[in-house]
Amino acid sequence: MHYSWSRYLRLILLFLLACLLFGAWMGYPLVGLLLGLAAYFSWTLVQIRRLHTWLSNPDHYVEAPGSVGLWGDLFDGLHRLHQKHLRLRDRLQTQLNRVQESTNAMREAVVMTDSNGTMEWWNGAAEYLLGFRRDTDLGQPVHNLLRHPEFKTYFDNRNYREPLSIRSPAKPHIHLQIQISLFGDDDRLIVARDVTRLTQLEQMRRDFVSNVSHEMRTPLTVLNGYLETLLDSVDDVAPKWRRPLETMNRQAGRMEALIKDLMLLSRLETDEHQMDDEITDVRKLLEQICQDARALSGDRAHQIELSIDDRHFLYGDEGQLRSAFSNIVFNAVKYTPDSGLITVHWVTDRDGAHLSVTDSGIGIDPIHIPRLTERFYRADPSRHQDTGGTGLGLAIVKHVLLNHDGQLEITSHPGEGSTFICHFPRRRITESPEAA
Repeated sequence: MHYSWSRYLRLILLFLLACLLFGAWMGYPLVGLLLGLAAYFSWTLVQIRRLHTWLSNPDHYVEAPGSVGLWGDLFDGLHRLHQKHLRLRDRLQTQLNRVQESTNAMREAVVMTDSNGTMEWWNGAAEYLLGFRRDTDLGQPVHNLLRHPEFKTYFDNRNYREPLSIRSPAKPHIHLQIQISLFGDDDRLIVARDVTRLTQLEQMRRDFVSNVSHEMRTPLTVLNGYLETLLDSVDDVAPKWRRPLETMNRQAGRMEALIKDLMLLSRLETDEHQMDDEITDVRKLLEQICQDARALSGDRAHQIELSIDDRHFLYGDEGQLRSAFSNIVFNAVKYTPDSGLITVHWVTDRDGAHLSVTDSGIGIDPIHIPRLTERFYRADPSRHQDTGGTGLGLAIVKHVLLNHDGQLEITSHPGEGSTFICHFPRRRITESPEAA
């Protein structure tokens, strides 16, 4: 039976009043009241001891202690809360067990750490791929086990948009792709995937492209040499052979440009090409590229405008930067109608340096933009046949910017032209050689 607090108070007062009256009847009213208070206090101490014993080990006592009045209601209420807590705990434990079982079934290694990198939990695949051991590694900093400088930098930078590729510390022949996600109070969820097969296939592709390019370059050089010789003495050749020779020479030139781009891309992708970081005069470089673009435009009479900020010295490889910048500017010339406007703008701000190339060309459907930097991807294959493009220009731009810690931004709409922006970090901006 449950009573309100006012009912409990009235019962206590009635009990004390009864003790007072009993004491008065015996001739000692104060003694009767004190004896009543002492009895109630003793009973209360007994209930407190029973409550303490139960709360000290609630799982040992299935049922709550029995009592009456206020303490009976208190025991019953705590017992209900305890049973509700047990049901909730069992339900959460069941869900946690299912999550752990499903995570342990994954082939990817999953590791949970706190904000400082202290490992709190990992699945079975992490023991195989990363070499973690539950009996010794729990609570250890993840940097003590993944001793890769690249991983430490990646972990601390908090920029996890792109994954990190490293070798497994436990099995060096395994290539891993690391992806980190933030959750909770700046905690980390680390997922490592085995990408050994993809890495091997990618290496095979690079080797194939590199070897084929080198092997094709020699016979193609011979063919070009003979074709140029025949075209130089075209007056001595029968008229019916002039057009085939010119077509052969033009197509051989396209193939030579393709092989040249393939070899450059192969060098950018592999460790064969060592970057020659130096102070590059962007003003001088862009002026030369714009001059070459005007020559490429020829009779098409494009308007090419160039504006350059005062801070025009960049720390990087001038050869790579020339390839990237010229690809973007020359593409603008190729895909802009005659007499169209092309603006080349170099500007620096608090975020870094930015080269933007805007044209008034035919534009690109935004659906193609995410794939434009893929090798041989063509938004409109017919356009490349007309312009002689190889489909590798923007792939080269992408890798050059990656080598210079930069990013490529593309905005375009059909019929509204296109804008290509190369973003470089602020640390790449430097002073002139004389000032340095």
